[in-house]
Amino acid sequence: MKGVNAARVIAAPEDHLPEALLRLQRRNFLRGSVAASALVASTGAAAQTTSAALVPPWTRSLGAPVVTTGYGMPSKHEANVQRRQSPGLTPQPQASISFTPLQNLFGIITPSGVHFERHHSGMPEVDPQQHRLMIHGLVKRPLMLTMDDVMRFPSVSRIHFIECGANGGMEWANVAVPTVQYTHGMIACSEFTGVLLSTLLDEAGFDRAKGKFVLAEGADGSALTRTIPMEFALADVMVVYGQNGEMLRPENGYPLRLLVPGVQGVSSVKWLRRLEVGDKPWNTREESLHYIDLLPDGMHRQYSGVQEVKSVITMPSGGQRLVGKGYFEITGLAWSGRGRVKRVDVSVDGGRNWQTARLQEPVLTKALSRFRIDWNWDGAPALLQSRAVDETGHVQPNIHQLRAVRGVRSIYHNNAVQTWRVQPDGEVWNVQVA
Repeated sequence: MKGVNAARVIAAPEDHLPEALLRLQRRNFLRGSVAASALVASTGAAAQTTSAALVPPWTRSLGAPVVTTGYGMPSKHEANVQRRQSPGLTPQPQASISFTPLQNLFGIITPSGVHFERHHSGMPEVDPQQHRLMIHGLVKRPLMLTMDDVMRFPSVSRIHFIECGANGGMEWANVAVPTVQYTHGMIACSEFTGVLLSTLLDEAGFDRAKGKFVLAEGADGSALTRTIPMEFALADVMVVYGQNGEMLRPENGYPLRLLVPGVQGVSSVKWLRRLEVGDKPWNTREESLHYIDLLPDGMHRQYSGVQEVKSVITMPSGGQRLVGKGYFEITGLAWSGRGRVKRVDVSVDGGRNWQTARLQEPVLTKALSRFRIDWNWDGAPALLQSRAVDETGHVQPNIHQLRAVRGVRSIYHNNAVQTWRVQPDGEVWNVQVA
């Protein structure tokens, strides 16, 4: 910015996890080792002549032959931008979680290659020519659809986020994982293409009087199943075959998945093979033993699937290091399973004072929204926080407000305000404000 002393941010080393995550005992943060490139500028008469020493080697010769076939790949210099697993959470390779590198992304769309993953029994290799989608139960005309059949129905393309219900779950127990990739990386946002579930239910002639729920089942080894309330099914639920302009990738459910916007990701069943209309919930394993909230009185809160309003600062964030005082743009992401984000406030003093950030267009329903705010860092310790408000009036709580209602034994649905502490030396740590 003109007239502003712009500073740099050194990236976090994203190829490690501290012992705190593995042993759940102590906090351990490592310094970043990859420096950002410096911008070299000159003014006046010196700018009129270019020294040979400033001409980089790649400018002095022809480049490599241009490959015009095959699938394009990112630059080798971006090889560190990748999904990463947590060995403390994924002891079995078939039951895995991998986290989106939020700190490396721009805008609101997550590239398909770094979309977070959650698998319960490995990744099946599904032949689209043999795959079938069955729709049955309380319907007049049971259907058995091929992929060609599904893709002949009228389609829609919509941008939505998918977030695991356990996103941020480690923070319940005061386990300060180092970076935003591990605190909030079980979320991604894509443009999805497919058929509205309501269209397929109408085709099957579902029983509008008795049909209150839909059971979705996947074709993976666990035959994962989830109950979907009919009011969701008839609103914006999609049967999806496309993501970010291409067919779904195998890890994201190829060739067919369900998308339940705004609801925890486990309900967006991958490798979708069956939809059954019924008159009551099925209470399957993944909705009676898992993805439920353990409350302070020992009761379980069930079917609490809507992902409440939430936000996180991605730059500066944990594991990064600010180099020098001066101007920084604080930026991050906000979202709500109840609709659009209405406002995001940012604090640099741990929540004592707040300023309203700029929301970058487009601001879409049940999608990630990018926020930005200017900040001149004076070198003093700072506590960076963001707090989102959605169009329904829900306000993102701080961790103490959330624990007062939900206790400390939960795993799922943590939408508390995240705090990053900026040290005088520029290091950024994950902390919880007392």
